[in-house]
Amino acid sequence: METAAKPPTTPPLGGPGDVFEVELSEAGSPDLGSRSSGSGSGGSGRSAAEYSGWVYHIGVNSIGHEYCHLRFLVIRGRTVAMYKRDPHDHPGLEPIRKGAVSHTLMVEELGRRRVNHGDVYVLRLYNRLDQTKKGEIACAKPGEARKWIEAFEQAKQQADHDLMRGANWNRLQNENEINLDGHRPRVRRYAQGLGKLVRIGKGPEMLLRQSSDLRSQERVNTNFGGDTGDAFEAHEWRYVRTFNGIRIFEDIANSKGGKGILLKSVGVVGANPDTVFEAVLNLDKHKRYEWDMLTADLELVETIDGYCDVVYGTYEPKYLNWWKGKKDFVFSRQWFRGQDGAYTILQTPVGRNKRPPKHGYDRTKINPSTWEIRRLNTSGPSPKCVVTLMLEISSSFWGRWKRRHSSNFDKSIPFALLSQVSGLREYFATNPALTSDLPSTVVKSKASEPLIIQSELEDSEPGDEFYDALARGESFEDEDSDDDYDDATTPKAGKVKLKNVSWAIAGLALKKTKALVETSELVTNSSPVTVDPSDFHGTLRRAKSENDPNSWSAPGGEKFMIRGKTYLTDYTKVVGGDPLLKLIAVDWFKVDERFDSVALHPKSLVQSEAAKKIPFILVINLQVPAKPNYNLVMYYAAERPVNKDSLLGRFIDGTDTFRDARFKLIPSIVEGYWMVKRAVGTKACLLGKAVTCNYLRQDNFLEIDVDIGSSSVARSIIGLVLGYVTSIVVDLAILIEAKEEKELPEYILGTVRLNRVNPDSAISI
Repeated sequence: METAAKPPTTPPLGGPGDVFEVELSEAGSPDLGSRSSGSGSGGSGRSAAEYSGWVYHIGVNSIGHEYCHLRFLVIRGRTVAMYKRDPHDHPGLEPIRKGAVSHTLMVEELGRRRVNHGDVYVLRLYNRLDQTKKGEIACAKPGEARKWIEAFEQAKQQADHDLMRGANWNRLQNENEINLDGHRPRVRRYAQGLGKLVRIGKGPEMLLRQSSDLRSQERVNTNFGGDTGDAFEAHEWRYVRTFNGIRIFEDIANSKGGKGILLKSVGVVGANPDTVFEAVLNLDKHKRYEWDMLTADLELVETIDGYCDVVYGTYEPKYLNWWKGKKDFVFSRQWFRGQDGAYTILQTPVGRNKRPPKHGYDRTKINPSTWEIRRLNTSGPSPKCVVTLMLEISSSFWGRWKRRHSSNFDKSIPFALLSQVSGLREYFATNPALTSDLPSTVVKSKASEPLIIQSELEDSEPGDEFYDALARGESFEDEDSDDDYDDATTPKAGKVKLKNVSWAIAGLALKKTKALVETSELVTNSSPVTVDPSDFHGTLRRAKSENDPNSWSAPGGEKFMIRGKTYLTDYTKVVGGDPLLKLIAVDWFKVDERFDSVALHPKSLVQSEAAKKIPFILVINLQVPAKPNYNLVMYYAAERPVNKDSLLGRFIDGTDTFRDARFKLIPSIVEGYWMVKRAVGTKACLLGKAVTCNYLRQDNFLEIDVDIGSSSVARSIIGLVLGYVTSIVVDLAILIEAKEEKELPEYILGTVRLNRVNPDSAISI
């Protein structure tokens, strides 16, 4: 049934068949389920995973109108099909679009976007070899967006597996990528087989009220998360007091980059991180009144991009300080989601030009603060997360309170802000409907009917490619939203256990020495080549002392945490050892356009006679988007040839998909402004999954070009870092992720410390 949309204040999106306001704002929360049918996948005998759920297909149609259609998307193996209804409830239903996922697919999160009076979370899909092939889908909840990324990643891995097998090469070459735009190719018949079904999302709001018949089935806990970081932080937190069950801490470390005293409140909230994140960002005052006693009256001033906006707010602190009048404030909110599903929200005051003060109000600056929301590993079925609110206050104010031990702090604005954590905890405790969706549940059922879709694609009529499909438009059609949908739940592979082993003890007991790493990764029976860094000169100079600005040095790996020998069974991480490769030089360039293949430049260090004598050089080219663009290039040398059967050897000569799944970087801001530290974090990041990485393997080197500008999240973070780059010291560790027992424990490939790098010192090339 279709309802007339409300007249929007901005140009309307789409036409007949658009998703209505209630569907955009209240569609189902992330909820995955798994059903095993017991059948194989065609004649191959291999079990294929299927991911399915509701998404919003957004774009521009053939007559230039923007549209947003609710569609049911199915990913099985490498095959993707789009339907107008749930095909599990309508056997024999043909997809309106169908095709394959290639190993060159990239999925980028674009953050939140306002569409038809509702907020959705947008994913951009594109071909990394041809970025003109692109398009967008959107999800109602951030958790759904994360799970669709994982689903497409599984499809990419299947594509790479098929490519490596070399089977049906001609078919793979001629295979059509899925077309979600343009004309719809007809599908004449289907193939059999299904191994596992994963449902993402619940669909239209009207179906959320249906009770689930799966609650009596077996549930397997698959919590994820765990450690808070993979590098040691400079903060030293001391407990100060407890208020309403929430602990309040003070940072007693001498932070050189700070502007005041840091406080934080920490509490456990009975909801999953996605739900808490949405509650914090929600500007609906009626909902905020239930947990926020100070800044509930907020309104949007400006949307910068999908990850940043500007908000205006007021509070009347008469109940805090009766002699003070009404106050208002303007602040920006910038948010990120890590690869572990944890959220970070940065809140900083902005200038008066964004919004003039309201009549009768005094303009004030709200305290700079951050929210950190990460999943808590528990054995129970109910989701829980740790919520941390960190804020900066005047050191003089805090000092007066500590000296007098009066109750004035309890009546202050910083204290009211810290109390928001306890407000959130009680809000979710008294609203169980908000936390009823279990995000990590695996359900086994023999009664489920497998969805039959074609996996070989040989009978699909030729159509436009997948990325072009997303970019153009659909014809106007009515939406059918009266189907019955399963109330499924969410699986997540792998169980993470809480560990009570300190990092230091684990490091002493289990870390792998450099000698052992060299034995397994390098050809040790060959004579080593003496690599003297003084023979190599980059454009960024090597540090002469610890405090030497605008320079680089090569620290050890003892400040980083990596996977230990028993990680696959107890998830224990250990202290990193000395790097396997030696950092010999660092270049700092500025360019008008992106600079790839640095090693092939005639004046490159790699092309020098001294470098050609080195058995192997790893070149890391970090491409930093700015005006102008920058290239930070690091050169790591091996004194012996690389063992081709080792993990490093397989990485060097492996496929791009293998490299993307293994190339990992751990950042750590050693010195700098605390909000930059929180934005960058200390969690290991698989760069190939976060941004576009291009690989160049020739002669005695492998170059990895890391396009930071390919991710809107990475661009946002790097923009913040560049604003403070001349006052921060950052350590980076590079490694190859170990995923099999024979590859453990991990080892650090190389490290670098960048000490207060000056952008003006970059050399034009």
